[in-house]
Amino acid sequence: MTTSVPAGVVPGAYDKPPAIELPGGPRAWTGPDAWGRLADLLGPGVVLAVDTYPGSDLEALRRELQAVAPRASLIDVEEAAARTTDEIDALIARDLTDDRVFGVLSHHTLDEFYDADRLAAVADEVERADGHVVLYGWGAALVPVDVDVVVLADLARWEIQRRQRAGAPNWRADNGDEDQLRKVKRGYFVEWRTADRHKRALFDRLDFVLDANDSMAGAKLVEARTFFAGLEIASRRPFRVVPFFDPGVWGGQWMKTVLEVGDESNYAWCFDCVPEENSLLLSVDDTVVELPALDLVFRHPRELLGARTHARFGAEFPIRFDFLDTMDGGNLSLQVHPLTDYMQDVFGMPYTQDESYYLLDAADDAVVYLGLREGVDRGEMESALRTAADGGEPFDAERYVAAFPAAKHDHFLIPAGTVHCSGSDSMVLEISATPYIFTFKMWDWGRLGLDGVPRPVHLDHALANIQWDRDERFARDELVDQVTEVARGDGWVEERTGLHELEFIEVRRHWFDDVVPHDTRGTVNVLNLVEGAEAVVESPTGAFEPFVVHYAETFIVPAAVGPYTVRPYGRGVGQRLGTVKASVRGTARDE
Repeated sequence: MTTSVPAGVVPGAYDKPPAIELPGGPRAWTGPDAWGRLADLLGPGVVLAVDTYPGSDLEALRRELQAVAPRASLIDVEEAAARTTDEIDALIARDLTDDRVFGVLSHHTLDEFYDADRLAAVADEVERADGHVVLYGWGAALVPVDVDVVVLADLARWEIQRRQRAGAPNWRADNGDEDQLRKVKRGYFVEWRTADRHKRALFDRLDFVLDANDSMAGAKLVEARTFFAGLEIASRRPFRVVPFFDPGVWGGQWMKTVLEVGDESNYAWCFDCVPEENSLLLSVDDTVVELPALDLVFRHPRELLGARTHARFGAEFPIRFDFLDTMDGGNLSLQVHPLTDYMQDVFGMPYTQDESYYLLDAADDAVVYLGLREGVDRGEMESALRTAADGGEPFDAERYVAAFPAAKHDHFLIPAGTVHCSGSDSMVLEISATPYIFTFKMWDWGRLGLDGVPRPVHLDHALANIQWDRDERFARDELVDQVTEVARGDGWVEERTGLHELEFIEVRRHWFDDVVPHDTRGTVNVLNLVEGAEAVVESPTGAFEPFVVHYAETFIVPAAVGPYTVRPYGRGVGQRLGTVKASVRGTARDE
């Protein structure tokens, strides 16, 4: 089919670099000015530590420091005191496992990757130094010495993955040529978890934050108080994170056409609200500073999530919104997600990848595969899957898996353990729990990945989690378009569309052509404008500036906001608009 732009929607209106404006006063330094500002701090006897996130370009960092502070003693703490590659590999081997995709969630702390005696030797070197000293690298602040200035060089996870795709290795690893999935696994299960523990412990020591997402030569610097002020502002007003778009073997053309993103041949995914992965942009002094959105979760979990949601999940953002584009593309892999008990026992994750498909758009013949056919023989299906995985007869999905017609604004609920996949010619807004890599592929339609290698199939994991009683009847009765009207007012109707009772996310849809009252009721809300060109989010008390959203944009309303309204705006006036809103069930104040 040919992808078309919805009526009234302006192609490209979707805001790809959404930034939070900081009021006048704070300053940002860029490139030479940033490095010059740090050099100005290096008086006699001053010790400065630039603690980096793993994936930072240390060679470039050293060049910039050397250029502005030629007389400083520059000490690469990683080279001076980190354990050897073999020692680190042995330390984390159990967490990494031999699997290409899945590991076990690490509970390592950064000091375990360092030799305490060698750190002490670095401290002795600092004490003996004649003049000023700069410690740099992931773990610079671990050196047991009094540090006068602490700088955090921060980096978003998606930028790390871009660098790895270009050949960068993992931290202290000799794996630049390794399979990208294995690099991501090492980051996801070990490095990023360890780095975030270390970073959170540094927050109260920070003097400056360095945006290291661009080249080190163009890095941006802000004072820590500016960084924290930006996070404080974000915790009390609606905001968006920076969406990340990625191609895939089944990717489609909808996002390219409607959202006008990039120049890849297709786009399969968009992480539109995954704070674990996405960035947050702060506009400081006409300079846009990019930082991981997780910094906000770590710094203001109660204001952002709400007390009850924070009590349940800790400093973790539990709701994920993303796009799956198969318009003029192909079927997703046939898959299943792990049950909670399996997730905890095998991977060490506290909760699982429950999800749902909300159809932003669909062709007339679009389908969603969901649940098993009535009377499927378990042994026969397992045998057919293994034969296909071994390169034999292709798996006949239609014989074993139910397929439901999929139309625009349908909502399909997918609790863990349910066999499913989106078919071709669909544009899916996936509303899900945050864990996002735990997809057990059962059949991938005989395709190779973009790297020319077969995508991983995890039949043993899948077969251990399939709920065989979730058949076509179960799906029809409990998972397909479970819509109930729950309230209405002048110019609006509120509907409950899911999720399933086994899942923790509540989803409400509002149709409106006038002002709709909302209230976070003490828990974070995540919304997407699923119909209509534009809307504006406002505070009845003027607590935040009006926040304009465009078609298909996902936005977050922190728990601390409380009451807010959404109404048609700009090109959306005169249209029938729609939003979907997700929250954590059982955490609102009146539940």
